[in-house]
Amino acid sequence: MQPVLETEPSGGFGLWPVAAPAPSGFLALSGTLSWTEVGTAVRSIAGCNDIDPDGDRPPRPADPLGSFLHGLLTFDTLFAAGGLRVADRSTGVVFAPGCCDGLEDWRSWYGLLGGGSTLGFGHDPVTPLAEHLGGTLLLTVDTARHDSPVVRLPATALHGLLAGVERDLTDFLALAADWASRHVPEHRVPVTAALALALDLPPQAVPPAP
Repeated sequence: MQPVLETEPSGGFGLWPVAAPAPSGFLALSGTLSWTEVGTAVRSIAGCNDIDPDGDRPPRPADPLGSFLHGLLTFDTLFAAGGLRVADRSTGVVFAPGCCDGLEDWRSWYGLLGGGSTLGFGHDPVTPLAEHLGGTLLLTVDTARHDSPVVRLPATALHGLLAGVERDLTDFLALAADWASRHVPEHRVPVTAALALALDLPPQAVPPAP
């Protein structure tokens, strides 16, 4: 089980170095990413929240960097396209996030620890569904297909898998703080805090400023 972000082609993005999108369309977050992969992750999360200000939010700054980061740094609730990806190494089946999935909601998987619970992650053309049935987690890749591949795992394994997800996210956040000190030093503290919010990590997980 891995926390992953949806990535897209950079399209001439030039505010900081980014990596080419992964063939799967998802970037797994951890503390082992390269600097360009961290740049891709930050670009992805900031891009998800790059929406024109309204209401009580302050206007966009005039500079390109401040403008692009504005949504990330001013929204109280952040969206990070992606979610949790589960791969069954014995069968090769991969359960990937759906179109309505966001990494900010990764803790909702804890709700599957109760029997009879379900989580839906998207709609047509792909409709992933996770269910807890009789002590087994059944992850259906696409419920719109009668022959959809599935991943089965003991429900008792979920808590440990989610603990691993949190470790990966926490390690990524520490790496992203170092990345920010190199590439957006004037925004390091608010960017790191915003990433923690987007990844639903506790405030104490945010590394302190040097």
